[in-house]
Amino acid sequence: MHILITTDTLSDVWIHTRELASELTARGMRVTLVSFGDIPVSESVVWMNGLPNFTYCPTAFRLDWMQEGEQDFPDAHSYLTALIRELNPDIVHVNHLRFGSLQTGVPCVAAAHGDYVGWWHAVHGREPKASPWLRTYRDDIRRGLQQADVVVASSAWLQNTVQENYGKPHRAEVIHNGRNPIHFNPYLSKQTSVLAAGRTLDLSKGIDLLTRYTHDLPIQIAGSEMPPAQAHSPIRTDLRLAVDEAQVSFKGAQTEAQMRMLLSRSSIYAATSRYDASGAGTLEAAFSRCAIVANDIPVHRELWGEAALYFETNRSQSLAECIRALRDDTQMCREYGNRAYQRARERFTARRMANDYLTLYRRLAYDHRAVA
Repeated sequence: MHILITTDTLSDVWIHTRELASELTARGMRVTLVSFGDIPVSESVVWMNGLPNFTYCPTAFRLDWMQEGEQDFPDAHSYLTALIRELNPDIVHVNHLRFGSLQTGVPCVAAAHGDYVGWWHAVHGREPKASPWLRTYRDDIRRGLQQADVVVASSAWLQNTVQENYGKPHRAEVIHNGRNPIHFNPYLSKQTSVLAAGRTLDLSKGIDLLTRYTHDLPIQIAGSEMPPAQAHSPIRTDLRLAVDEAQVSFKGAQTEAQMRMLLSRSSIYAATSRYDASGAGTLEAAFSRCAIVANDIPVHRELWGEAALYFETNRSQSLAECIRALRDDTQMCREYGNRAYQRARERFTARRMANDYLTLYRRLAYDHRAVA
């Protein structure tokens, strides 16, 4: 079976498709991967080396969720349509809902990894301001949902959110995102410290919740460009792995290897996001056996159940209390780390994700042949 998959190089979709493509080719599938966004640097494509029956087609078309991407969308749509007609794959798997409207005669799976309107609601508590761009964006997403053969979401919460904002698709399924546990080390000795990840400029990440109270243990924040304007804890910015006591350390951008080391050494992971469509950071923390302290939002409850300790929704004081409880009770902290690790191993592996997608692909291909 030949599957053509789209991805982008500027979000967690890149890691998602890397895991999926690696698993599919290991099962003997032929995969063509088409990327949008920046052309990746050589270090980012090393994982492709040696993959059997694999072809990579990078492009520099801007992404559909970027306002500038509206200008590139017609050309990207035409390019993708022409490529599909040339290669004639058995399945097209687009990780951008706008491309669900491709009319190529090939069964199309459109996967949702988040949406602008849902993000705006979570951050601002209201509808985004009407504009020509937003109207076009919503119309294109709605068309993609209606014309794709199947729309997949990584959680029931995301599936419901997309339907509420854009309308009901022709057919919908939930397939959880997954990672290969081999990439993480859950066995190193843990330091009594908290790790979080996200850009401070992205209000949906909730990083500010960690800086409103002083914590009596190191707090490390990866991926942030700058500290919040109003921070009540001592702040420093650096790229080192070590941190001082009672201090928030902004680590800046991390390589995957650096992030894995931070996760493997941290005892607690703070999942502070107000909107968390992919759950990528929390999943990496779970595979690293971190105790997860999660913002009490529906998607966290759905994915992690009793395997996480929850703080009151968007309440920094409650977050500080949960961190303090885990700091003071080493056994409880270790227990929550084990719970998260076991849940990830049972539900969120790349192998399980690939099995679910393969089942869907085969069913669609069979139905398509039957109709033909």
